[in-house]
Amino acid sequence: QVQLVESGGGLVQAGGSLRLSCAASGRTFIRYVMGWFRQAPGKEREIVAGISRTSTTYYADSVKGRFTISRDNAKNMVYLQMNNLKSEDTAIYYCAADSSFPLPKSSDYWGQGTQVTVSS
Repeated sequence: QVQLVESGGGLVQAGGSLRLSCAASGRTFIRYVMGWFRQAPGKEREIVAGISRTSTTYYADSVKGRFTISRDNAKNMVYLQMNNLKSEDTAIYYCAADSSFPLPKSSDYWGQGTQVTVSS
């Protein structure tokens, strides 16, 4: 079992930055692929970025060059650094964990979500 708790969301102006954090419980964190999804009002949940056990990363085309995902296996933490934010990045961001790479939409474990709002 893995429990995930996100933090770091908030309101930011377009062009600004935010850093999301995801704290994972359990001793088996290193075994999981980790990542971030987001869901905007009226839209389906979509992958933002994922990171493998050995820190291989991938990104949605819409965030490439602006977002960076990282993990600290010693601290059981995953981060999403978001730069040059745009209004279309406004969504609830969810941390997810699964044994599959890339992360499936049906990932095994999910956090409660954190709201990111970008004002234009």
